[in-house]
Amino acid sequence: MSGKASAGYHDLWQRSIDDGTRSAFWLQAARAIDWTVPPTVALEERFPGAWRWFPDGELNTSYNALDRHVLAGRGEQTAVIYDSAMSGTRVRLSYRELLGRVERFAGVLRASGVGQGDRVIVYLPMIPEAIVAMLACARIGAIHSVVFGGFAASELAVRIDDARPTVIVTASGGLEPGRAVEYLPLVERALARSKGSVHTVIVRDREMVPGCAADYAGTSDVAWLDWAHEENEASPAAPISLRSDDPLYILYTSGTTGNPKGIVRDNGGHAVALAWSMANIYNVKPGDVFWAASDVGWVVGHSYIVYAPLLVGATTVIYEGKPVGTPDAGAFWRVVEDYQVSVLFTAPTAIRAIRRVDPDLVELAGHDIQSLHGLFLAGERLDPETYHWANDGLHCPVVDHWWQTETGWAICANPRGIADIPTKPGSATFPVPGYDIAILDSQAKPVTKAGKDGNIAIRLPLPPGALLGIWGSEDRFESSYLSAFPGFYATGDSGHFDEDGYLYVMGRTDDVINVAGHRLSTGSLEEVLTLHPAVAECAVLGVRDPLKGQRAAGFVTLKSGATIDHDTLGAELIALVREHVGPVAAFRDVTILDRLPKTRSGKILRKTIRQIVDGEAYTVPPTIEDPTVLDALKQAVHGVGPNA
Repeated sequence: MSGKASAGYHDLWQRSIDDGTRSAFWLQAARAIDWTVPPTVALEERFPGAWRWFPDGELNTSYNALDRHVLAGRGEQTAVIYDSAMSGTRVRLSYRELLGRVERFAGVLRASGVGQGDRVIVYLPMIPEAIVAMLACARIGAIHSVVFGGFAASELAVRIDDARPTVIVTASGGLEPGRAVEYLPLVERALARSKGSVHTVIVRDREMVPGCAADYAGTSDVAWLDWAHEENEASPAAPISLRSDDPLYILYTSGTTGNPKGIVRDNGGHAVALAWSMANIYNVKPGDVFWAASDVGWVVGHSYIVYAPLLVGATTVIYEGKPVGTPDAGAFWRVVEDYQVSVLFTAPTAIRAIRRVDPDLVELAGHDIQSLHGLFLAGERLDPETYHWANDGLHCPVVDHWWQTETGWAICANPRGIADIPTKPGSATFPVPGYDIAILDSQAKPVTKAGKDGNIAIRLPLPPGALLGIWGSEDRFESSYLSAFPGFYATGDSGHFDEDGYLYVMGRTDDVINVAGHRLSTGSLEEVLTLHPAVAECAVLGVRDPLKGQRAAGFVTLKSGATIDHDTLGAELIALVREHVGPVAAFRDVTILDRLPKTRSGKILRKTIRQIVDGEAYTVPPTIEDPTVLDALKQAVHGVGPNA
């Protein structure tokens, strides 16, 4: 690290992790939160692998997100902007209006028998009621578990049986381009498959989607209630005081065994970490408009659509639409202009989708985005080509940062609220204060050579805001994250530090390809493929090879308007890899597709692609955005149709 900016950051980071200064650092950060019982202890390490933040503190997260701003005289400030590109609906809710709705819906939950520690599944589309439901749960100490709207009935049933909720909050459905997705039949089937913990379903009726609570009333022992009616009749519920380490929510992420893992987040550490991140990473102040273009069903939606902006008194945008096709590749720029967005947070795949359709940013010309002072990207690796395209075209800082569902906020970032640190394309910059990152080899020994890849691990304890554990399974928390490298949390990602201390996250550890004994990073190969001017997106993965064990195979999509012959493109990509990586890569397989198989959050389904290419049995992931893309992949690699 060099320069005054890096030195200032480094001093802050060191104080956040050193045993002698860590407690004072985080107790100071905790002063940004209003506590009913202020904490006097920052960290309690109960035994190896078990710790709690602010263990003697008490607070209410809903109060911190709403009440305190109203009491401070800022009740008329806009808290939430709802923009639906699907229905054309645009709504603003002030902090006072949002508080009123949350108070009443908390009363609805309380009248339905929900109390502290009870679980509530929130199965809603991108509408303001999703925010209302989550904050209402937090208000009365209920633990919410948000399930991505439209998830299959079987997947919803698995989550019901694991969390054992008493209430499901849902809507008649969600809106996708060209179609409506009905939720209520999915809920009914999930309830039939589950073990009977749910006694009430509360339904928000949407005019554009068929189905309402009355359609299901009396069909079973479960009570189906209309949201609007219940909210109108409810008595407001006051916030209750909760211990810092009382669970706020459960969020399910995929498990390697096929059973989803319920990540548990606390109240106190979560609030402190998110409030700290808004000021120090995103440089967001009260009154700024912050837009996380994600979904409330994912961790980004929890942290940066719902909680973080409201905790610091900013305005949050909840957007029902896509980066392209609703109606065009200028959709994001229209929202930025309309609401004077200060910071946009989205996934690299959204930016690549725009780049593919509008490589010359023609749609941007019709919009004024001068309000935008930061574009933050996370969720997958940001390739240097996409970074340069966005940075050069948008004329605002582009920040690649890295984090996980488990951590709940950034592990590594360019902290724009702390210092003006130079960016290096392909790197997520420096570890965020609180995170002590090490690069380890397979024997848990430090990799000290700059530029050499290894396993990225985080020294324990994890900072505030990270997971407390896995719901109902302490053993699974240990085996999933803590056993591989004693004393460290295993991120499952591989990468390296360079000579200046910048971290490069190159991909998942199981995406490293072993070609005839040579270990190759898929991230480095993908960087090379995106150098070609015709390539919009790509994925490189290791497929089975009878001679070398594995070989690298590339899958690419083309930018709009690209007319290059496919054989010519394949030859040029192979030549690029040979030039930049060398013959050791043995790269000779290129498949050109219209679209890459992805989850709804934009992550490429690498495991599924690998299984299809290798001819293995596979299950269509419940998170997939469009299952028909798999048919096109099978046709491309095996020449077989959708029923094969």
